[in-house]
Amino acid sequence: MTSSDAPHPLLRRLLPGELRADGRRSFRDRLVDAGCVVVAVFVGLVVYDLEVSWRPQPLPELLAFADLGTAAVLCLALFWRRRLPVGLAVATALAGVFSPLSAGAGLVMLLTVGARCRPRTVLLIAGLQAAATLPYLAIYPDREFGYTFSLLWTLTILAMFTGWALLIGARRQLVQSLRERAERAEAEQEQRVAQARQRERTRIAREMHDVLAHRISLLSLHAGALEFRPDAPPQEVARAAGVIRDSAHQALQDLRQVIGVLRAADADAEPDRPQPTLADLPALVEESRAAGMRVRLSQRLPEPVTVPAHAGRTAYRVVQEGLTNARKHAPGAAVQVAVEGGPEDGITVEVLSRAPLGGAPGIPGTGTGLIGLAERVSLAGGRIEHGRTGGGDFRLWTWQPWPA
Repeated sequence: MTSSDAPHPLLRRLLPGELRADGRRSFRDRLVDAGCVVVAVFVGLVVYDLEVSWRPQPLPELLAFADLGTAAVLCLALFWRRRLPVGLAVATALAGVFSPLSAGAGLVMLLTVGARCRPRTVLLIAGLQAAATLPYLAIYPDREFGYTFSLLWTLTILAMFTGWALLIGARRQLVQSLRERAERAEAEQEQRVAQARQRERTRIAREMHDVLAHRISLLSLHAGALEFRPDAPPQEVARAAGVIRDSAHQALQDLRQVIGVLRAADADAEPDRPQPTLADLPALVEESRAAGMRVRLSQRLPEPVTVPAHAGRTAYRVVQEGLTNARKHAPGAAVQVAVEGGPEDGITVEVLSRAPLGGAPGIPGTGTGLIGLAERVSLAGGRIEHGRTGGGDFRLWTWQPWPA
């Protein structure tokens, strides 16, 4: 129970101790305990009055004092019946051998055991009380109705209270199971919400990396070229500055769209920006060529527009990540991009970056792009391989099935 769901302090005083956040005895518990003591005393007095009125001779003085003292102790002990239910129940059953004033405490403890213990324990306590009836009727014989009738009458009352105790225990177990089920369902719902939020954060982070890393790598490439060529012609400097400006503008646009998703009320909303497909692959390659990269594209598959959107978007992101990595870690190196496949063979993408030739240093990377790409390909049901070849080239290869 969270702080926002906690009941009002006045209502908490009326809750049982088990339902309070601190587990301590509540005002309701103390009130119920006091009521149990009153009921036990009243029932004990009624039973005592019946026994004395039916007895032709007064009780022995020692037995009367033992009865009164035992009943007083057991009735006061009812305030601790929740802590020691079985112990007090056994004590009241043993006292039932000679103490009619303890009869009420014995019935209260039988109901308490029913509420707090297993049915087997309830039956054992009831059997112990039934066994105590035999010597009790010998000490307090019924001259009017006889021993057999008194025994059957007492056992009938005891059986009724035993059934009541078992019913209380069954209801308590049912309520407890429903409470645990509700708490478990609430915890599972919170876990599902947390997982959904985490998936959304992961999706947005992957989208930001796929888009912004590509733009920022273009910025870094042109800025590095200006740094290493301070004597470049004004026209080339102006062209590079224009590319940097356009790339920065596109990066800001993409960032605004991603932030718009974060601010959206629907956590499952997809980005408003049109998602790229294989039909946009030539434009991506041309953009990289305009940035000074040497990229060769080879496509052997049906018309790009016939490729399912999700599969085409995954293939596009693979090529985009491969080109981004080439700009980061092998600036100036040639890159070969091959995309092929069909409905029967699936879609295979290979991006091969030649070994760096030296010159401008590479841009440090964290490796999260390949991790996110591997997750994207795995969700599409495909496989991914990446690493250095024997000649020092970097190879990125993926395969994914053609969606039905």
